Amino acid sequence: MTSVRDREDDDRRELRVRPTDEDPVAASGSEFIGGPAGRRILIGGSRWWNPLRVMALVVIGMFALGMAQKASCYTQDWFLPGDLQYAHACYSDIPHLYDQRGFGSDLVPYFDRIPDSVSGSGSVHYLEYPVLTGLFMEVASWVTPHDTATKSAQAYWIANSAMLMVCAVVLVVCVARTNKRRPWDGLFVALSPALALTATINWDLFAVALTAAGMMLWSRGRPAAAGVLIGLATAAKLYPVLLLGALLVLCLRAGRLRSFGAALGSAAAAWLIVNLPVILLAQHGWAEFYTFSRTRPTDYGSLWLIISERARIPLSNVNAYATAMMLVLCAGVAALALFARRRPRIGQIAFLVVAALILSNKVYSPQYVLWLLPLAVLARPRWRDLLIWQATEVLYFLGIWMRLAYVTGTKHHGLTSDAYHLAIAAHLLGVLYLCAMVVRDILLPQHDVVRQDGADDPAGGVLDGAQDVFVLGAAPHEPKHAAHAVSGQHLT
Repeated sequence: MTSVRDREDDDRRELRVRPTDEDPVAASGSEFIGGPAGRRILIGGSRWWNPLRVMALVVIGMFALGMAQKASCYTQDWFLPGDLQYAHACYSDIPHLYDQRGFGSDLVPYFDRIPDSVSGSGSVHYLEYPVLTGLFMEVASWVTPHDTATKSAQAYWIANSAMLMVCAVVLVVCVARTNKRRPWDGLFVALSPALALTATINWDLFAVALTAAGMMLWSRGRPAAAGVLIGLATAAKLYPVLLLGALLVLCLRAGRLRSFGAALGSAAAAWLIVNLPVILLAQHGWAEFYTFSRTRPTDYGSLWLIISERARIPLSNVNAYATAMMLVLCAGVAALALFARRRPRIGQIAFLVVAALILSNKVYSPQYVLWLLPLAVLARPRWRDLLIWQATEVLYFLGIWMRLAYVTGTKHHGLTSDAYHLAIAAHLLGVLYLCAMVVRDILLPQHDVVRQDGADDPAGGVLDGAQDVFVLGAAPHEPKHAAHAVSGQHLT
């Protein structure tokens, strides 16, 4: 006899949205594995396989494929002179920085100066990464056996890759659990070609996983815990602090400033706990990241590089231009959040503010796509649009390595500056396309796939179903949440 609890579990499973039911691209793609999902999904003849376990296995497989893509560099190209690591598109910062930042010499990050003979550059004297990322790098060096320089650098890449694979699994699980009714949205993160290609280029995936965990905790109505994770993510990479801005405007509109205050306070405390010891004991080493970021010139992948090279005029004030553009874009996002007839979802505003940074920044490394990946899935979980955007990012991934092969190689095999500008433009247009789709969903909520079942903001935590108390322009829109329909407590 079926118990009441079993029936409730079945009901909850039936409420889950399956992408093959609502997304034609997902339904078409499912033909490769037997067609769209039925009413009851059995994988391998067992109910043990739930969405989280399936997606964890998928992302591990994709991560392994990404590591295999770096195989030619692992065997030799990282350490051979010339352009082979770029021509084979398998470059990674990790093995190069093992020696260049003193990990192979047992230097202590932020405390020990890096000799010019080691770093190969007179401009870097301390590790130029945020503190928590520096700790991640140091932990990986602890488990790396010191042998010859080449073998140790390879082992260092393997150690970091193992730790980053854990981050990838955490990322997928957190995205899948952020919207309980749409766990399969995490599958796009797991299958992302951009994640597979860029996960082991640098250490960004660590901050991305912490950010996704913070978003998940916010969706569970735990703003203080979410703030801790956002603060830790900001201690690993600077961009997650922008999520606090997104939360501010939405909490202002919904009258949830106390929850925002809890998130802000815990984020500041977490950031200080990580950074303050290094600030007090190694101030110059701690400041290296911020000095490097401020003085870094126009670099690969940015809009400003196109402008500078097309005009043949160096942009001496690129910091001012980039900052001004960022402020204008963020002001536009804030206005959108406060003027829209219906309050935007947290995933939408978070995606737009981080996209504003991507578009205005003076550099765009290929792994920066990871910053947007979980937010894009939360903002616009449509496979067609996500695949269009991912295609432009893969094109840029190939474009930057072909450009570096042209610049560093003696035979100049690769992309000329004009061709590379097209690759940058494709990436920028891909981000702008996804931004346009998200803005359309905000202005025309009937097009928002997340809200088509009557939900308000399933990832919004305390924002979900809240009434607006501060709106600019039109009168506030009544929240439409599934819980209201069940309880009969429609707002009037």
